[in-house]
Amino acid sequence: MATTAIFGAGVMGETLLSGLLRAGRAPGDLVITERNAERGRALAEKYGVRVLPNDAAAKTADTLVLVVKPQDMAVLLGEIREHVVPGNTVISLAAGITTAFLESRLPEGASVVRVMPNTPALVDQGMAAIAAGQHCTEDHLAEAESLLSSCGKVMRLEEKHLDAVTAISGSGPAYIFYVVEAMIEAGVVLGLPRATATELVVQTLYGAATMLRETGQHPTVLREQVSSPGGTTVAALRELDAHRVRAAFVHAMEAAAERSRQLASGHV
Repeated sequence: MATTAIFGAGVMGETLLSGLLRAGRAPGDLVITERNAERGRALAEKYGVRVLPNDAAAKTADTLVLVVKPQDMAVLLGEIREHVVPGNTVISLAAGITTAFLESRLPEGASVVRVMPNTPALVDQGMAAIAAGQHCTEDHLAEAESLLSSCGKVMRLEEKHLDAVTAISGSGPAYIFYVVEAMIEAGVVLGLPRATATELVVQTLYGAATMLRETGQHPTVLREQVSSPGGTTVAALRELDAHRVRAAFVHAMEAAAERSRQLASGHV
Protein backbone atom coordinates (compact mmCIF):
# COMPACT_ATOMS: atom_id res chain seq x y z
CA MET A 1 0.00 0.00 0.00
CA ALA A 2 1.23 3.51 -0.78
CA THR A 3 2.44 5.62 2.12
CA THR A 4 0.91 9.02 2.83
CA ALA A 5 2.79 11.62 4.88
CA ILE A 6 0.94 14.51 6.49
CA PHE A 7 3.28 17.45 7.12
CA GLY A 8 1.86 19.49 9.98
CA ALA A 9 -0.44 17.82 12.50
CA GLY A 10 -2.45 20.83 13.61
CA VAL A 11 -6.24 20.84 13.61
CA MET A 12 -6.66 20.20 9.87
CA GLY A 13 -3.75 17.75 9.73
CA GLU A 14 -5.18 15.68 12.56
CA THR A 15 -8.65 15.91 11.00
CA LEU A 16 -7.34 14.42 7.77
CA LEU A 17 -5.37 11.76 9.65
CA SER A 18 -8.37 10.61 11.69
CA GLY A 19 -10.60 10.69 8.59
CA LEU A 20 -8.22 8.46 6.66
CA LEU A 21 -8.10 5.97 9.52
CA ARG A 22 -11.91 5.92 9.78
CA ALA A 23 -12.04 5.36 6.03
CA GLY A 24 -9.97 2.20 6.43
CA ARG A 25 -6.37 3.30 5.87
CA ALA A 26 -3.92 1.26 7.95
CA PRO A 27 -1.89 3.21 10.55
CA GLY A 28 1.26 1.67 9.10
CA ASP A 29 0.60 3.42 5.79
CA LEU A 30 0.43 6.87 7.40
CA VAL A 31 3.22 9.15 8.62
CA ILE A 32 2.94 12.56 10.28
CA THR A 33 5.39 15.34 11.05
CA GLU A 34 4.97 17.71 13.98
CA ARG A 35 7.32 20.41 15.30
CA ASN A 36 5.97 20.07 18.83
CA ALA A 37 7.58 16.84 20.05
CA GLU A 38 5.11 16.36 22.90
CA ARG A 39 2.11 16.68 20.56
CA GLY A 40 3.81 14.34 18.09
CA ARG A 41 4.17 11.66 20.76
CA ALA A 42 0.55 12.12 21.82
CA LEU A 43 -0.69 11.70 18.24
CA ALA A 44 1.50 8.65 17.67
CA GLU A 45 0.06 7.04 20.79
CA LYS A 46 -3.52 8.01 19.94
CA TYR A 47 -3.52 6.89 16.31
CA GLY A 48 -0.69 4.36 16.10
CA VAL A 49 1.10 6.17 13.27
CA ARG A 50 4.77 7.04 12.83
CA VAL A 51 6.04 10.54 13.58
CA LEU A 52 9.11 11.48 11.54
CA PRO A 53 11.17 14.58 10.73
CA ASN A 54 10.20 16.35 7.51
CA ASP A 55 13.04 14.99 5.40
CA ALA A 56 12.56 11.39 6.57
CA ALA A 57 8.80 11.60 6.00
CA ALA A 58 9.37 12.90 2.48
CA LYS A 59 11.76 10.01 1.71
CA THR A 60 9.17 7.51 2.93
CA ALA A 61 6.04 8.89 1.31
CA ASP A 62 4.39 8.35 -2.05
CA THR A 63 1.85 11.08 -1.33
CA LEU A 64 2.95 14.21 0.54
CA VAL A 65 0.16 16.27 2.12
CA LEU A 66 1.31 19.74 3.17
CA VAL A 67 -0.83 21.18 5.96
CA VAL A 68 1.52 23.79 7.41
CA LYS A 69 0.75 27.49 7.74
CA PRO A 70 1.28 29.49 4.53
CA GLN A 71 4.18 31.42 6.07
CA ASP A 72 5.96 28.13 6.85
CA MET A 73 5.54 26.62 3.38
CA ALA A 74 8.75 27.91 1.76
CA VAL A 75 10.91 26.47 4.56
CA LEU A 76 9.12 23.11 4.40
CA LEU A 77 9.54 22.90 0.61
CA GLY A 78 13.26 23.59 1.05
CA GLU A 79 13.52 20.66 3.47
CA ILE A 80 11.65 18.13 1.34
CA ARG A 81 12.59 19.26 -2.18
CA GLU A 82 15.43 16.81 -2.80
CA HIS A 83 13.31 13.88 -1.62
CA VAL A 84 10.37 14.47 -4.01
CA VAL A 85 10.69 12.04 -6.89
CA PRO A 86 8.71 11.32 -10.08
CA GLY A 87 5.50 9.52 -9.20
CA ASN A 88 4.99 11.37 -5.93
CA THR A 89 1.84 13.44 -5.46
CA VAL A 90 2.23 16.68 -3.50
CA ILE A 91 -1.06 17.97 -2.08
CA SER A 92 -1.19 21.40 -0.42
CA LEU A 93 -3.94 22.54 1.94
CA ALA A 94 -2.27 25.88 2.69
CA ALA A 95 -4.46 28.92 1.98
CA GLY A 96 -3.17 31.27 -0.69
CA ILE A 97 -0.29 29.03 -1.81
CA THR A 98 -0.57 28.58 -5.58
CA THR A 99 0.46 25.53 -7.58
CA ALA A 100 2.98 27.77 -9.39
CA PHE A 101 4.60 28.65 -6.03
CA LEU A 102 4.86 24.97 -5.13
CA GLU A 103 6.14 23.89 -8.54
CA SER A 104 8.82 26.60 -8.54
CA ARG A 105 10.26 25.16 -5.31
CA LEU A 106 9.99 21.47 -6.17
CA PRO A 107 11.83 19.39 -8.78
CA GLU A 108 10.88 20.01 -12.41
CA GLY A 109 7.75 18.05 -13.34
CA ALA A 110 6.51 17.56 -9.77
CA SER A 111 2.82 16.68 -9.59
CA VAL A 112 1.03 19.22 -7.39
CA VAL A 113 -2.59 19.49 -6.27
CA ARG A 114 -3.93 22.56 -4.44
CA VAL A 115 -6.81 22.11 -2.00
CA MET A 116 -9.19 24.59 -0.37
CA PRO A 117 -10.79 22.72 2.57
CA ASN A 118 -13.10 23.95 5.31
CA THR A 119 -13.57 23.26 9.00
CA PRO A 120 -16.70 21.01 8.83
CA ALA A 121 -14.17 18.35 7.80
CA LEU A 122 -13.79 18.02 11.58
CA VAL A 123 -17.18 16.25 11.62
CA ASP A 124 -16.78 14.51 8.23
CA GLN A 125 -18.92 17.13 6.50
CA GLY A 126 -16.17 19.12 4.82
CA MET A 127 -16.36 20.73 1.39
CA ALA A 128 -13.01 20.67 -0.37
CA ALA A 129 -12.19 22.05 -3.80
CA ILE A 130 -9.11 20.69 -5.57
CA ALA A 131 -7.17 22.16 -8.49
CA ALA A 132 -4.48 20.49 -10.55
CA GLY A 133 -1.01 21.82 -11.16
CA GLN A 134 0.42 21.76 -14.67
CA HIS A 135 2.00 18.30 -14.35
CA CYS A 136 -0.96 16.57 -12.69
CA THR A 137 -2.42 13.42 -14.19
CA GLU A 138 -5.85 11.90 -13.62
CA ASP A 139 -4.25 9.45 -11.16
CA HIS A 140 -2.82 12.28 -9.06
CA LEU A 141 -6.18 14.08 -8.91
CA ALA A 142 -7.94 10.82 -8.05
CA GLU A 143 -5.48 10.29 -5.18
CA ALA A 144 -6.23 13.77 -3.83
CA GLU A 145 -9.97 13.12 -4.16
CA SER A 146 -9.65 9.84 -2.29
CA LEU A 147 -7.77 11.50 0.58
CA LEU A 148 -10.14 14.45 0.98
CA SER A 149 -13.32 12.42 0.59
CA SER A 150 -12.43 10.68 3.87
CA CYS A 151 -13.83 13.74 5.68
CA GLY A 152 -16.41 15.24 3.34
CA LYS A 153 -17.22 16.13 -0.24
CA VAL A 154 -14.68 16.97 -2.93
CA MET A 155 -15.10 19.07 -6.07
CA ARG A 156 -12.65 19.55 -8.95
CA LEU A 157 -12.21 23.11 -10.22
CA GLU A 158 -9.73 25.17 -12.18
CA GLU A 159 -7.31 27.01 -9.93
CA LYS A 160 -8.63 30.39 -11.08
CA HIS A 161 -11.83 29.66 -9.13
CA LEU A 162 -10.18 28.94 -5.77
CA ASP A 163 -10.39 32.56 -4.54
CA ALA A 164 -14.17 32.33 -4.97
CA VAL A 165 -14.18 28.92 -3.26
CA THR A 166 -12.25 30.44 -0.36
CA ALA A 167 -14.89 33.16 -0.05
CA ILE A 168 -17.85 30.76 -0.27
CA SER A 169 -17.00 27.46 1.43
CA GLY A 170 -13.60 28.17 2.96
CA SER A 171 -14.80 31.14 5.00
CA GLY A 172 -18.46 30.13 4.75
CA PRO A 173 -18.79 28.33 8.10
CA ALA A 174 -17.93 31.62 9.84
CA TYR A 175 -20.82 33.38 8.07
CA ILE A 176 -23.21 30.66 9.20
CA PHE A 177 -21.96 30.85 12.78
CA TYR A 178 -22.38 34.65 12.61
CA VAL A 179 -26.03 34.29 11.61
CA VAL A 180 -26.58 31.64 14.27
CA GLU A 181 -25.13 33.98 16.91
CA ALA A 182 -27.53 36.71 15.81
CA MET A 183 -30.55 34.40 15.88
CA ILE A 184 -29.66 33.13 19.36
CA GLU A 185 -29.29 36.71 20.60
CA ALA A 186 -32.71 37.51 19.14
CA GLY A 187 -34.17 34.58 21.05
CA VAL A 188 -32.68 35.90 24.28
CA VAL A 189 -34.03 39.40 23.56
CA LEU A 190 -37.46 37.82 23.04
CA GLY A 191 -37.29 36.23 26.49
CA LEU A 192 -36.04 32.70 25.83
CA PRO A 193 -33.31 31.10 27.96
CA ARG A 194 -30.04 31.05 26.00
CA ALA A 195 -29.85 27.23 26.01
CA THR A 196 -33.38 27.00 24.62
CA ALA A 197 -32.69 29.61 21.93
CA THR A 198 -29.49 27.77 20.98
CA GLU A 199 -31.26 24.42 20.59
CA LEU A 200 -34.04 25.97 18.53
CA VAL A 201 -31.61 27.72 16.18
CA VAL A 202 -29.15 24.85 15.74
CA GLN A 203 -31.87 22.30 14.98
CA THR A 204 -33.57 24.75 12.60
CA LEU A 205 -30.27 25.25 10.78
CA TYR A 206 -29.68 21.50 10.57
CA GLY A 207 -33.21 20.89 9.33
CA ALA A 208 -33.04 23.64 6.71
CA ALA A 209 -29.68 22.36 5.40
CA THR A 210 -31.07 18.83 5.22
CA MET A 211 -34.09 20.05 3.25
CA LEU A 212 -31.82 21.82 0.77
CA ARG A 213 -29.72 18.71 0.26
CA GLU A 214 -32.47 16.10 0.17
CA THR A 215 -35.19 17.89 -1.79
CA GLY A 216 -32.87 19.41 -4.40
CA GLN A 217 -35.23 22.36 -4.61
CA HIS A 218 -34.06 25.92 -5.17
CA PRO A 219 -33.75 27.87 -1.91
CA THR A 220 -36.23 30.43 -3.23
CA VAL A 221 -38.88 27.72 -3.53
CA LEU A 222 -38.21 26.48 0.00
CA ARG A 223 -38.25 30.02 1.37
CA GLU A 224 -41.58 30.77 -0.29
CA GLN A 225 -43.08 27.63 1.27
CA VAL A 226 -42.48 29.21 4.69
CA SER A 227 -43.60 32.71 3.67
CA SER A 228 -47.38 32.96 4.02
CA PRO A 229 -48.82 36.24 2.64
CA GLY A 230 -49.00 38.82 5.40
CA GLY A 231 -47.46 36.40 7.89
CA THR A 232 -44.60 36.44 10.39
CA THR A 233 -41.90 35.24 7.98
CA VAL A 234 -42.72 37.92 5.43
CA ALA A 235 -42.53 40.57 8.16
CA ALA A 236 -39.06 39.35 9.13
CA LEU A 237 -37.79 39.07 5.55
CA ARG A 238 -39.00 42.60 4.84
CA GLU A 239 -36.74 43.85 7.62
CA LEU A 240 -33.77 41.89 6.24
CA ASP A 241 -34.35 43.38 2.79
CA ALA A 242 -34.72 46.88 4.26
CA HIS A 243 -31.30 46.47 5.87
CA ARG A 244 -29.81 45.13 2.60
CA VAL A 245 -28.67 41.90 4.21
CA ARG A 246 -28.52 40.05 0.88
CA ALA A 247 -26.31 42.77 -0.65
CA ALA A 248 -24.15 42.78 2.48
CA PHE A 249 -23.47 39.05 2.09
CA VAL A 250 -22.50 39.51 -1.56
CA HIS A 251 -20.14 42.37 -0.69
CA ALA A 252 -18.66 40.37 2.20
CA MET A 253 -17.83 37.42 -0.04
CA GLU A 254 -16.37 39.71 -2.68
CA ALA A 255 -14.11 41.13 0.04
CA ALA A 256 -13.07 37.63 1.11
CA ALA A 257 -12.25 36.65 -2.48
CA GLU A 258 -10.20 39.82 -2.96
CA ARG A 259 -8.28 39.13 0.24
CA SER A 260 -7.61 35.60 -0.99
CA ARG A 261 -6.17 37.02 -4.22
CA GLN A 262 -3.95 39.37 -2.22
CA LEU A 263 -2.62 36.54 -0.07
CA ALA A 264 -1.94 34.40 -3.12
CA SER A 265 0.07 37.23 -4.67
CA GLY A 266 2.17 37.67 -1.55
CA HIS A 267 0.43 40.68 0.02
CA VAL A 268 0.19 39.98 3.75
